[in-house]
Amino acid sequence: MIFRTDLALEQHQASTNAPEGITLEEMAFGDAKITTITIINEQGAKSIGKPAGRYITIEVPPLSDDGVLNDDAVTALKGELSRMIPKDGTVLVVGLGNTDITPDALGPKAALGVLATRHITGELARSAGLDNLRPVCVLAPGVLGQTGIETSEIIQSVCSHIKPSAVLAIDALASRQLSRLGCTVQLSDTGISPGAGVGNARKELSENTLGVPVVSLGVPTVVDAATVAYDLTGAEPPEDKVCPRGQPMIVTPREIDLIIKRAAQMISHSVNCALQPGVDAATLLELCS
Repeated sequence: MIFRTDLALEQHQASTNAPEGITLEEMAFGDAKITTITIINEQGAKSIGKPAGRYITIEVPPLSDDGVLNDDAVTALKGELSRMIPKDGTVLVVGLGNTDITPDALGPKAALGVLATRHITGELARSAGLDNLRPVCVLAPGVLGQTGIETSEIIQSVCSHIKPSAVLAIDALASRQLSRLGCTVQLSDTGISPGAGVGNARKELSENTLGVPVVSLGVPTVVDAATVAYDLTGAEPPEDKVCPRGQPMIVTPREIDLIIKRAAQMISHSVNCALQPGVDAATLLELCS
């Protein structure tokens, strides 16, 4: 049985043998655990079904357990983002997903908390004491069913006008394990396919399609019902039981509203800290409150 997951770490763990062409490094950072998987060649890419590049998994305390931002999680995420994103130039932050579907609302809700600064220049910046801000644009393009436009077409059009040095795409992901929902973050420098987490993948967003580096950031919010059934019974479930009317079912936690809210807060604050190193964290929180 093939288990769907967007997490490179899970695909690596599912490999029966240590895949060649892949390196793995682990480190602890307070309450957070950071695992970096680097796929260095085509052989490694084929072995776990992911493009060559870096995949960083940050495991954090469950977001449903504590309403206070975890400093270790924010610092770890900020640090990894800082190393992935170019130091100079405008950054386009894109919140992917559908606000009408709670498990898919992570991207747009995180985008709401990211500080847009490209328009803050000249006298306005100086009078506000914000003349050291990096230019950042923020976009939540919705989904094809809402706009009639492919997400990739919207982002390509915006990129052609503002010419960012990088795109940071935030989206919900799918996991193989229920235990990873709401307590795992994945970053990658290989781009992303919008909608992949809810099984509705669209055209990929990557350096190949946009012409600029694309960093993806996501939190798993769903697991396939077939995967849950298999874990509970040890046998592949009948398709009609997990795919009624031919549509695959997904499982999400009861507290998904809370998880999305807190994950969006953690991500947006980490992104702000990574993109605006010249502004202290407390000021960034005030500016975005």
